[in-house]
Amino acid sequence: MKPAPFRADHVGSLIRPDYLIEARNRHANGEIDADELTTIQQKAIREVVALQEGLGLKSITDGEYNRGSWHTDFLLRFENVEPWQSKYKTTFHNEQGTVESKPHTVRVAGKLARPKPIFVEDFKYLKSVTKETPKITIPSPSIMHFRGGREAIDTEAYPTMEEFYADLAAVYAEEIGDLIDAGCRYLQIDETNFAYLCDPSLRAQVQTSIGEDPDELPHVYARLINAAIAARPDDMAVCMHVCRGNFAGRWVAEGGYEPIADVMFNELNIDGYFLEYDSDRAGGFEPLRFVPKGKTVVLGLVTTKRGQMESADELKRRIEEASKFVSIDQLALSPQCGFSSGIGGNTMGIEDEKQKLALVVKVAEEVWG
Repeated sequence: MKPAPFRADHVGSLIRPDYLIEARNRHANGEIDADELTTIQQKAIREVVALQEGLGLKSITDGEYNRGSWHTDFLLRFENVEPWQSKYKTTFHNEQGTVESKPHTVRVAGKLARPKPIFVEDFKYLKSVTKETPKITIPSPSIMHFRGGREAIDTEAYPTMEEFYADLAAVYAEEIGDLIDAGCRYLQIDETNFAYLCDPSLRAQVQTSIGEDPDELPHVYARLINAAIAARPDDMAVCMHVCRGNFAGRWVAEGGYEPIADVMFNELNIDGYFLEYDSDRAGGFEPLRFVPKGKTVVLGLVTTKRGQMESADELKRRIEEASKFVSIDQLALSPQCGFSSGIGGNTMGIEDEKQKLALVVKVAEEVWG
């Protein structure tokens, strides 16, 4: 029996305590060594595990406390992957306005390889300090392609994109295989690009900036993710978090799930979907009509972009509204995103975070028992 997703769940990243941020800065400045930083990180992880368990959560993460960023700490540990400045423009939005940037991303400068495990030791430590189900989160393999496209992939190493996608799936499969051997039975793939392909302006950029077809890419990425997780055992849950961008209360993409819903729900061989539904930018619940039996949608109704609390009654009303399109037995509840996708830029404190997670648990118990 698969353990997850749970009726009350969460996306994974949690607000780092000040002493952990200070320790990372001191390590970067050469003031403490790697062993001392590890000791401090592990102390913080034990504390955040206790916080999650104390709230009644069954899905336990390490808060991504061993990372500076949700994605680059993972991607840059593959061989021949290096930082790169994307041509793909992103506009971060919040209630105060917009900020344009060309995000730092990665390029593939040669044949992909995984010299050694990446997050496996992190998972082993997490598993050793929780009595609940440990969940590890990793960035989607699609991120290795989307922001740079063909131009960011070395043509000598990869004359064809088919060869690139095959190697990319293979190195991901190596990491996932070692996680499985370490006892991982709950894996979350953090995927921004399906959400970006819901936004009309970003879909247009896909054609002009990276020369790709926005209608074809979801199929390509579905095949890529399926190949990466193909060896998972029957008792392992794999879920995907579909993210519109998250930093300091800002987001990138807007638009409902309709353009990618059928592919996402029916071509991906995964068990559940963490979907942002905390604001109008996610559109309505109508795309949930594509969800087949046996899959779960975790409704991200509690925002992580501001500290203002939602009401339990409003969350219940929205769950009921979603159940008009997919059975309530296939629904669950979570925050819309992680609370801290990278170091800094939080829009609330740890106490606000705790209150929001407690609200998720309370409402889930009242709705599903």
